[in-house]
Amino acid sequence: MVDRGELVEHYATADEQGRLTGGTSLERLRTQLLLRRALPAAPSRILDVGGGAGVHAAWLAELGHSVHLVDAVPEHVEQARSAGTFTAALGDAVELAEADHSYDAVLLLGPLYHLRRRSERIQALREAHRVTRAGGVLAAAAISRYASMMDGFYRGFVADPAFVEIVVRDLETGRHDNPTRHPRYFTSSYFHTCAELRAEIAAAGYRLVDLLPVEGVLAWYPGLDEQMSDPVRRDLVLRCIERTEHDPAVTAASPHLLALASV
Repeated sequence: MVDRGELVEHYATADEQGRLTGGTSLERLRTQLLLRRALPAAPSRILDVGGGAGVHAAWLAELGHSVHLVDAVPEHVEQARSAGTFTAALGDAVELAEADHSYDAVLLLGPLYHLRRRSERIQALREAHRVTRAGGVLAAAAISRYASMMDGFYRGFVADPAFVEIVVRDLETGRHDNPTRHPRYFTSSYFHTCAELRAEIAAAGYRLVDLLPVEGVLAWYPGLDEQMSDPVRRDLVLRCIERTEHDPAVTAASPHLLALASV
């Protein structure tokens, strides 16, 4: 089960909504581009599990979908409900309250890295499978095994010996621990290899359609924010990531991975 106490503590200081709603957020823009490709046409019923404050749910509702959001953090659910364009409830990815085969698509854009045990991640995937109709779609995000290593060098965190210990553990086991609770070092989580993510999707009974990088290697470009603030350059960034998204080396180096699968 998700450790709600630690999640609430982490997201009380981390402005997840603000991080994703910024106009230059590469993670948000790429995620939504990939979802546009994969999701059924509107109107369809979409369950957003672990949807936070509802950044993607609100966008999907604007496109004409009927969206219900479930999240383990009470503050997120309150923020999501304030949007007024979709429904939201407190819940846990490993034990969904929704009925069998009741949705056309399910998003898991957070639970797989907050559930640290493989058995729990597979249970969350199976729950998503249970509530999805035959032929429906799963979009499941994971954090790459190499994310903290890349981020640590990019942002200079490796100057801190405590962060170096985190990186070494991540690379060896995938288990990301933050014993100092440093707000910029993320909360306790699990970081996947591409092979692990494929295996977990298969173990839950899905047919994997694609495994793609969300941000790709350009996430680590020092001038990325400046590039993304200019519409012409932003378009170039997005086109370059799309052109390289099926290169396995690029996928593994991306901070976030997105698995697209069908029931």
